[in-house]
Amino acid sequence: MGQIVLAAKVTHVPTMLMSEQDGPIKGKRQAAIDGHYEIARRAKELGVDTVVICDTHWMINAGFHINSNSKFEGMFTSSEFPQFIQDMPYDYEGNPDLGDAIAKIASDKGAYTLSHQLDSLELEYGSLVPMRFMSRKHKMKVVSIAAWCSTHDHDESRLMGEAIREAVEASDSRVALIASGSLSHKMFSNKDYAPKNGTFNIASEFNRQMDLRVLDMWQNGDHATFLEMLPDYSDQCCGEGAMHDTAMLYGALGWDKYQGKCEVITDYFPSSGTGQTNVIFPVT
Repeated sequence: MGQIVLAAKVTHVPTMLMSEQDGPIKGKRQAAIDGHYEIARRAKELGVDTVVICDTHWMINAGFHINSNSKFEGMFTSSEFPQFIQDMPYDYEGNPDLGDAIAKIASDKGAYTLSHQLDSLELEYGSLVPMRFMSRKHKMKVVSIAAWCSTHDHDESRLMGEAIREAVEASDSRVALIASGSLSHKMFSNKDYAPKNGTFNIASEFNRQMDLRVLDMWQNGDHATFLEMLPDYSDQCCGEGAMHDTAMLYGALGWDKYQGKCEVITDYFPSSGTGQTNVIFPVT
């Protein structure tokens, strides 16, 4: 019987890559990188063989979609920020059986889902950035689930989370479930970005305060209150991918019945207007 043994909400900001390169950002995102290392270290200790990533950089307009290929190999350049992420090689194994099982169970629950094994379907950087760092500490298979959901509601993503858990439990896999996305995600306007040194600032003090309040809720185990406010929080604070990654995570953990007290392993930091962190959600 398989099990989700680790769960986390993680950042995937491109400046993590730039932090390892010569230039003005060198070393500035080491805390975020170290957070990914720590997640991978714990995954290794727990015997994780597969990471399921809910990726807010994979946009979908109908149904749900899972990249369940047996092999992910290529060279990635971001269409959003080609100056930040370019010619990044990647090479990971997949877990097609688990991806297919998640899709079937989700569809049976009413969240129509397709599982794809296509060499031409690339991973997005919401999956590639975390894996770039985590794979240095622990080799894991990858299943990537689209979590930038433009026409979906959070209840559907809750069903996807439930399907992830049920599929894992019916498998022989030990899984780390990763919600890859920011907290608030209001970007600076193009004309304001450079004058405000946007790389290291938040676009809205209201968003910062809301993000910090959410982290307090998570650390205190007040998840039921957070879920009541999730639609408004996502809407008013421009949640990345409408925070469907977070809804999937909660669906897998039991939704409003979840009571774990979260552990912030990377202190909250602003990046290009957005609010970022790495947080572990204890799995019981």
